[in-house]
Amino acid sequence: MEHHHILRTITKLLIPIILLFALYVQFHGDFGPGGGFQAGVIFGSGIILYGIVFGLDKAMAVIPPSVLRVLAALGVLLYGGVGLTGIFLGGQFLDYSVLAAEPTKGQHLGILLIELGVGTTVAAIMILLFFAFAGFNREERG
Repeated sequence: MEHHHILRTITKLLIPIILLFALYVQFHGDFGPGGGFQAGVIFGSGIILYGIVFGLDKAMAVIPPSVLRVLAALGVLLYGGVGLTGIFLGGQFLDYSVLAAEPTKGQHLGILLIELGVGTTVAAIMILLFFAFAGFNREERG
């Protein structure tokens, strides 16, 4: 794709907008439509677009698979940790109201943390799947 200058230039302009929109969807999700899953998909597709246009090696240099595996695990641990914290504080699994002195603030904090965990995991897994499928026949080609 080295000779596609217009595509590369447009992609350089679009990727920051895509990633910024993913953050908007992530942190606006508890007030309206959207949330962790949608934000993770949007963020992952921005990195996948980068990998398609600039090459798999450059995308893996930006976010190495080892970092993505850690992020995926941390997202799941954050989700489970919020649920278990509710149990330890005297509530039920994923009972957000016990996370703060005021139940509505606890619910807001709980939803924010849960959605952050989901978004992190979804984005990391999507990018890892892209890396796996894009590099599937690498050793055969060269």
